Amino acid sequence: MQVQIPFTRDLVLIGGGHTHALVLRMWGMRPVPGVRLTLINPLPTAAYSGMLPGHIAGHYARDELQIDLVKLARHAGARLILGRATGIDLAARRITVPGRPDIAYDIASIDVGITSEMPGLPGFADHAVPAKPLDAFADRWEKFVAGHTKRDAAPSVAVIGGGVAGVELALAARHRLGESATISVIERSQALSVIGAGASRALRAHMTRARISLIEGMEATSFERGGVRLADGHLVRADFVIGTAVARAGGWLADTGLSLENGFVQVGPTLQSLTDPAIFACGDIAQMGFAPRPKAGVFAVRQAPVLAHNLEVALTGRGNMQAYRPQRDYLKLISTGFKGAVADKWGLPLDGAWLWRWKDRIDRKFMEKFHELPFMDAPPLPERVAAGVRDELGKGKPLCGGCGAKVGQADLRAALAGLPRPVRPDVLSGPGDDAAVLAHGKDQQVLTTDHVRAFTEDPYLLAKITAIHAMGDVWSMGACPQAALAQVILPRMSSRMQADTLREIMTAAAETFGAEDADVVGGHTSLGAELTVGFTVTGLTAGGAVTQAEARPGDWLILTKPIGTGVILAAEMARAAPGDVVAGALDSMTRPQGAAARILAPAAGAMTDITGFGLAGHLMTMMEASGTAARISLSHVPVLPGAEALAAAGHGSTLLPANRAVMARMFLTESPRADLLFDPQTAGGLLAAVPADSAMDLVRRLHAVGETAVIIGEVLEGPPFLTVED
Repeated sequence: MQVQIPFTRDLVLIGGGHTHALVLRMWGMRPVPGVRLTLINPLPTAAYSGMLPGHIAGHYARDELQIDLVKLARHAGARLILGRATGIDLAARRITVPGRPDIAYDIASIDVGITSEMPGLPGFADHAVPAKPLDAFADRWEKFVAGHTKRDAAPSVAVIGGGVAGVELALAARHRLGESATISVIERSQALSVIGAGASRALRAHMTRARISLIEGMEATSFERGGVRLADGHLVRADFVIGTAVARAGGWLADTGLSLENGFVQVGPTLQSLTDPAIFACGDIAQMGFAPRPKAGVFAVRQAPVLAHNLEVALTGRGNMQAYRPQRDYLKLISTGFKGAVADKWGLPLDGAWLWRWKDRIDRKFMEKFHELPFMDAPPLPERVAAGVRDELGKGKPLCGGCGAKVGQADLRAALAGLPRPVRPDVLSGPGDDAAVLAHGKDQQVLTTDHVRAFTEDPYLLAKITAIHAMGDVWSMGACPQAALAQVILPRMSSRMQADTLREIMTAAAETFGAEDADVVGGHTSLGAELTVGFTVTGLTAGGAVTQAEARPGDWLILTKPIGTGVILAAEMARAAPGDVVAGALDSMTRPQGAAARILAPAAGAMTDITGFGLAGHLMTMMEASGTAARISLSHVPVLPGAEALAAAGHGSTLLPANRAVMARMFLTESPRADLLFDPQTAGGLLAAVPADSAMDLVRRLHAVGETAVIIGEVLEGPPFLTVED
């Protein structure tokens, strides 16, 4: 029997910068057993700085310069927390991320990048865009370019800062916007002063040919609608202002107690902070006092193997730390807008298209490390296994998490078929509805339970989604959640890590149930092979519970959430789902349905929540209970962004084949979008059959409380059958 290695140490990477991205890639190929790895980053992707000017010029699509942190975290076996760190408690060894419990660490590393904001200048925040952070800048630029194409007037751009970054972005903007645009670069001293004379002359010549106005020895003093005000009072007109003149660290680091220089974390040769050896720092946020260097991506990239080695030493207590020795000079390839570049090293005046092709190859080779992550082979099966094992495992597709891990509807019904009908007079329903209905004085109480096998390594997020998922059965019966009991299976880990993990789970439970005025009153824990979270929930309803049995011909069908979580989660496990698509699915799953239920329940003849059996399966169950048929419009069924494309690429939940059994009583044209009707949902929306004359008003009220509800079809007379129109 193979021993499960328990977690005993927490490694937390704060920020998804280039160094951390490379460390994650290395970690996935050679993890340290017993270490729980966490990455904290505000976005599911991180932009590669080397290709940003090419993107601004229009040479690269946005996805070509994005490092997908969701895929990278899956590769590394890390939990990804989509949030922004705002503090570190060095004594307690905890990291603050607003909106969730603090994250415990044994060893932490900081790679949060820098900003080009200039908060000291009036109007900057309202009328200018810092070039860093890169993702936010790229978003604002694309919005500006898209808006410009719809106008007749020639655009104007001003760049604050005449260093390499400012000049490179100005040349890129010229290429993207065309000859009619007005481009200005404002530098308070001398432009391009940090590079060699030959490269400086070449870049100045490119600016002259591109008719870019270079204003030197003049400081920008304020920003206003329509331009930049200079120290001499002159207004440089600009529709879009780019800030590149400064490099600032996040202000939150000042409160950590770490030794800083100009806001940057001071580190020694091992990349450990000078204050606390349990804290490392790298990339632009690190201040290398032992070998001062400018902020440049080349240093971040070359720090990665040293950081990876030293983190392992710190976590295992084995081996010796390595020293990082940055090179004294490095080759700078500076793009010139069109597909050309200038080189700066050793004072050589190199300039030409061949340099851009060289730079392009370097950048693409770097990004290939993240776009083509290596798959690590699973341990082979023993030669001697029981008959049927290899067939059951199929082609090695991993078992899905969330509702994709559930038993199929047909098998579940067969198992429940032999249960006797309730004999107690206060038990008002038998198996088959969303929740048990119990007599509760003059009112009714509903009782349900639900468990979710982990599809994310983040216990807080998993517990929040599971709580919403479990309350779905209560909401769908028109009841208000009352109380919840937690059932948690933890993987083996140290007692300290057990306590921290349970703290995150129970905090999420208390917050999520508390928002619906329900109490968490206890629960049960055990240790097992993997994280599983479940809740048993009771709810109260003053009137009769809404069942699935009263859908009437002529009713319209309202769905409150888009579908597609199953295929997205399945593709994410295979490292095929784009990070922003996964983030969108998680946002949908964390949206509770209490407000929607309170609007729909008084009008609904029948209602259910869309979970493991998919939209088609749950709708068919409603039709069976009501003795009716239904017709839906596939084009009106809302779908999560990216889900249809993933279905078309062949991705699907392990529960999908079982859910398709309901097709025997359906008419539809098969397509990737139609496949999503059988997609198992986790924390899915509500499906309600409501009178046609009230449907539009109900949808308007749902939209008013932030729900993306739509009318997808209608209930028909006839035996249970579902017609799907394109």
